[in-house]
Amino acid sequence: MTMGTASTLTAAAEALGVTVPGASSIPAVDSGHERMAADSGLRIVELVRQDLKLSKILTREAYEDAVATVLALGGSTNAVIHLIAMAGRSGVRLTLDDFDRIARTVPVLADLRPGGRYLMEDFYFAGGLPGFLAELAQLKDVLHLDRPTVAHTTLREQLDGALVHNPEVIRPLDNPRASEGGVAVLRGNLCPDGAVIKHIACEQRLLEHTGPAVVFDDYKTMQATINDPALGITEDSVLVLRNAGPLGGPGMPEYGMLPIPDHLLKKGVRDMVRISDARMSGTSYGACVLHIAPESYVGGPLALVHTGDLITLDVEARTLRLEVDDAELERRRAAWTPPPPRYARGYGALYQEQMTQADTGCDFRFLAAPGVDPEPYAG
Repeated sequence: MTMGTASTLTAAAEALGVTVPGASSIPAVDSGHERMAADSGLRIVELVRQDLKLSKILTREAYEDAVATVLALGGSTNAVIHLIAMAGRSGVRLTLDDFDRIARTVPVLADLRPGGRYLMEDFYFAGGLPGFLAELAQLKDVLHLDRPTVAHTTLREQLDGALVHNPEVIRPLDNPRASEGGVAVLRGNLCPDGAVIKHIACEQRLLEHTGPAVVFDDYKTMQATINDPALGITEDSVLVLRNAGPLGGPGMPEYGMLPIPDHLLKKGVRDMVRISDARMSGTSYGACVLHIAPESYVGGPLALVHTGDLITLDVEARTLRLEVDDAELERRRAAWTPPPPRYARGYGALYQEQMTQADTGCDFRFLAAPGVDPEPYAG
């Protein structure tokens, strides 16, 4: 019922043009599901007869429209990884730079939880994704309206007649929730290959923040010690979790919404800057910087952070910086020792060898289509 990962990715699928129109936001108990299923079955038979393959639908233009949709919905950060990986398998090189470029051109039009006020059921009855895309399409050069979908010759034809029925849920262009897309891509010496933050769900005071790091080397240690007074955590601290990325996790678990210590919760603190190479659930919220690339497990800069180091987050400038000079970072890098391999054979060894970093989709490198070759981080 929120714009979490599930709702975000179904919306992305509809924006890509691989569902029947309106399929992505039907409430669970609504009879529209049965009609959608029947329509889908009929349509797939026609697609086979027409020899219309997904390779004709899943173009660069389709992926760019899916990115614009996710950003204008204020959708889950998990979509960044999924869409980059899907595009790679489709032969489309989609990058964090594409997300950043598109984020600067689209406003957030959906007022949906966890960052907004309304539920997915409200979104459906407000016009659903067809109404939402029809509103977004009024922005010049944002959507590629002449590309095909599985249901229509063009996206323009698919959106013809789509309406918004509640402008509080799906905002008009002249009254957006935010002037730019709901996910920002960060760069800096702490994330040279990028990181993401769902800033639409953060407290505004934290969008520009400098504070001392409190570092946790793994999730279990963090859970066991987060409330330890000896750590000296204040509301200005920057909580850092490492070894939670695609290889370090392994599997990049949803650890990114680190808990706020109990003593701060009792004081009324509800948000802090938190940084990790993990993911987080699309239903999570707060000033959580995620998908740090390269991850700490392979020697990314996150591995070099010490408790007490100052870290600066500046969302408007799109930067995340460790306030330690380059010479000191080089000394720390020289002293860093990579962890021993977890697996010597089998699937684990294959995963270890072929898994790419968050900025290239956390996918097996050998599954990328010809022309798309995301290299594993080499250190």
